[in-house]
Amino acid sequence: MCEVVVLFDGYSKNLDDGRMDANCTCTLIKGPGKLIIVDTMTAWDRDKLIEVLTQRKIQPWDIDYVVCTHSHSDHIGNNNLFTNAEHIVGLTVQRGTIFYEDPRISNGGYELCPGVKVTATPGHTREDVTVLVKTMKDEEVKLLAITGDLFEKEEDILTPSIWKSLSTPELLKTQSVMRSHIINLADFIIPGHGPMFHVTDIMRGIVKSQVIQ
Repeated sequence: MCEVVVLFDGYSKNLDDGRMDANCTCTLIKGPGKLIIVDTMTAWDRDKLIEVLTQRKIQPWDIDYVVCTHSHSDHIGNNNLFTNAEHIVGLTVQRGTIFYEDPRISNGGYELCPGVKVTATPGHTREDVTVLVKTMKDEEVKLLAITGDLFEKEEDILTPSIWKSLSTPELLKTQSVMRSHIINLADFIIPGHGPMFHVTDIMRGIVKSQVIQ
């Protein structure tokens, strides 16, 4: 069974001058024989990312996979730390100078190791992916969804203008459908710019009511 460790909670806030202060959530997955980093934050976070991994006795070259939920700069800033890893950035798989799109990502899931899959969830961008992880919580198997900006933060469930304002405009309907799909699967969601939250049936109903027809 997999262990999921949120190394850094993401955040986002609008500043008075129209700019945004934001950084993404960074998550470590310890799977059977594999180490996976999801979203590597900004280029200015290099030292603190190395430090937190070192505290866990992990070096950058120990990482087997880097998954970036999409290619915005606050989610890919430290990919070059992990040159022993296969990189999945959105729908594209990369090792060295070789790139390709793996159809499994768009067709139900690309399995990185038992209990960890990458699946396409377009909306915030066309290329967005979610990482689905089976883990143990309270002595039960639970499904965690590491969603990137499909879910900005828990607050965007009651205030959908948060995610809609940051979505690709022509993909609003797609994102609304994908949000409902993922929240129906997941027991917990790790969003792109907020702490992990427990999914409730009330949340599922609210997100379903927001699906754009």
